[in-house]
Amino acid sequence: MSSAAWLVKSEPSVYSWDTFLRDKKTVWDGVRNFEARNNLRAMSVGDLALFYHSGEGKEIVGVAKIVKAAYPDPKDGEWSAVDLAPVKSLATPVTLATIKATAKLKDMALVRKSRLSVGPVTKDELTAVLALAKTRI
Repeated sequence: MSSAAWLVKSEPSVYSWDTFLRDKKTVWDGVRNFEARNNLRAMSVGDLALFYHSGEGKEIVGVAKIVKAAYPDPKDGEWSAVDLAPVKSLATPVTLATIKATAKLKDMALVRKSRLSVGPVTKDELTAVLALAKTRI
């Protein structure tokens, strides 16, 4: 596994996991929150990112990896973007309710800072999510 992991959120009606799989790669841009921007800037090529459907669904559905580290957002160079590629769909999506009910995940940034669109994931949290999802990377 990579040295760092992250969680990125997208409304499935805006950009879904299925669309991401079809695209095979995407620019993760449009982030307009300083903490989320700093998280983008901390990402390294090879880091993993859990892909979370926010709004409708509210579940982690896949794992992506960072394929290009932070660079100026094409829509506004004062912000940042990264490039992501899908790695694997989760065998079993992990819902927000399951995350909140799992002791090992109670302090996850997704739970503590629910409005944060890009957040860190610890190695233990990543391991726990993958175990719940019955998925190996």
